Amino acid sequence: MPLYEHVMIARQDLSNTQAEGLIEHFGTVLSDNGGKLVDHEYWGVKTMAYKINKNRKGHYAFLRSDAPATAVQEMERLMRLHDDVMRVLTIKVDEHKEGPSVQMQKRDERSERRERR
Repeated sequence: MPLYEHVMIARQDLSNTQAEGLIEHFGTVLSDNGGKLVDHEYWGVKTMAYKINKNRKGHYAFLRSDAPATAVQEMERLMRLHDDVMRVLTIKVDEHKEGPSVQMQKRDERSERRERR
């Protein structure tokens, strides 16, 4: 099955448990349609570059999935219809990277960045 990575932004006025509940909800949508949620990370509340629906901040979540295209389409459709979800980005990848995403790594561990001048 194809591998996907999803980034979801939820409204800022949700609690942390409600935002993590959204991750679990959409993971069950994937599993009901023949896919599976491989891994997920809750990145927390972050400030956005511009306002979306009058919100300056949002709950960010990162999901890795192994699912057929129909399951991903259904999950994206339900995310766009959900009132608490503001934005969704889905990318098809060749393989999932091991370990935490770049967003969750400490600054010291990001050795691939160039030196500051």
